[in-house]
Amino acid sequence: MPSLKALRTRINSVKSTQKITSAMKMVAASKLRRAQAQAEAARPYAERMARMLSALAASLTDPGTAPRLLAGTGKDNVHLLVAVTGDRGLAGAFNSNIGRATRTLTRKLEAEGKTVKILTVGRKGREYLRRELSSRLLPDPISFAGKRRVDFGDAETISHRVTQLLIAGEIDYCTIVYNRFRSVITQIVTEQQLIPVPPPEGEVDDLGGATYECEPDEETILARLLPQVLSVQIYRALLESGAGEQGARMTAMDSATRNAGDMIKRLSLNYNRARQANITKELIEIISGAEAV
Repeated sequence: MPSLKALRTRINSVKSTQKITSAMKMVAASKLRRAQAQAEAARPYAERMARMLSALAASLTDPGTAPRLLAGTGKDNVHLLVAVTGDRGLAGAFNSNIGRATRTLTRKLEAEGKTVKILTVGRKGREYLRRELSSRLLPDPISFAGKRRVDFGDAETISHRVTQLLIAGEIDYCTIVYNRFRSVITQIVTEQQLIPVPPPEGEVDDLGGATYECEPDEETILARLLPQVLSVQIYRALLESGAGEQGARMTAMDSATRNAGDMIKRLSLNYNRARQANITKELIEIISGAEAV
């Protein structure tokens, strides 16, 4: 059995860890409220924009003349996966879930004969994917480490990077993989196709199949609208991922705090038993010595 000094040192160490995890839980809870509000506020606009673009994509008569951001390149050879993770750990399986989903999707596409490129957003995703998929990772990864809050300009940076790859003919498809926030304890790994715009599910449009009239003309409107919509979809993914990360970290730190409390109880019990055993041993030695005299 460890000595009393070793047990005391161990108990104090676990108590210090418990204070840290408890503080991290409270910080994550305070950040979660703001991040959740932002993510929920962005959903209706992003979903409506996505439905509108799906309706436009479904109404195309000649995809070959349509903008690439809407209809793609017409080929299906090179796929870009944008993996959105956090820059920090201590969030349970939040980051590893995205890594596994990206790896699984990569293997699936490569089994179909496709070429896969991966753009990582967040340091943890790159660290995970670098172990097995380092050759697919694009240089100059995107990280928001040190930023207090992700804004729309960050989404535009990613959107511009994707657009450049598309215009240069280096990619044909683009899919973003991120954690969609559902609740504090639940984040759903989501794979959303960005380029080309996927066809609508069910009805062409929720307004009864209505068509869109563009002024001054369709080309001018789409040239201005499509980059904005791409940025909106990416921004929504960043907000959802940010809220999910704080929720996952809050849950992980709450579990760590409770586990530390259980460990302190067990160590304290062992300490008291060892202390009582030492006292009993000393009493026996004193009594034995007195009887010998």
